[in-house]
Amino acid sequence: MRALFAALILAAAPLGAFAPDALAETAPPPQVERPEAAAPAAKPAEPDRAKRLDALFAALKVAPDDESAKEIAARIDVALTPSGSDTADLLMARASQATQAKQFDLAVELLDGLLRIEPDYLEAWNKRATIFFLREDYSDALVDLRQVVAREPRHYGAWAGIAIICKEIGDEKRALEAARRAIAIYPHLDAMVDMEKELAIKVEGRPI
Repeated sequence: MRALFAALILAAAPLGAFAPDALAETAPPPQVERPEAAAPAAKPAEPDRAKRLDALFAALKVAPDDESAKEIAARIDVALTPSGSDTADLLMARASQATQAKQFDLAVELLDGLLRIEPDYLEAWNKRATIFFLREDYSDALVDLRQVVAREPRHYGAWAGIAIICKEIGDEKRALEAARRAIAIYPHLDAMVDMEKELAIKVEGRPI
């Protein structure tokens, strides 16, 4: 389960994007709310970039097969990942190196600093969520993933991460909701398709 989460988030499954309503607004356990994680208003993208993303997400939803869906997702990733700041890119590179070396405390410290100067940098929230998950700090991971979907409601990778964590902690109803949000954006996201089938039986029972 951890490997799946890391693959979805570190790949920046760009985008995974879910829809922002119920799950995005569901607060995690109150004892873990981080002071830097106040719920933001979604920041509009530049007009040209926004149009490009709209077109890519529309194409992803109707992609005819896994291969074409992966190609579109990769293009979405490219569109969403850049920070637009040399300083942010440097801090992200150092945080990635620290993560690979399993220096998780250092990586979180670097990402904390990065998010103070670039609070709308989706990949930084994603990366920190992954580190929290690897440390089994599921509550803080959920806080950060909520920041991702608050800024980009179509981020299917973040919604998939929410589904995986909710399943891990036994909240199968919310896991099912999150998995369905991921699939609504990326219908060929096989890991979520499989999870949705499994959880639908557990949560809703077999159809009569």
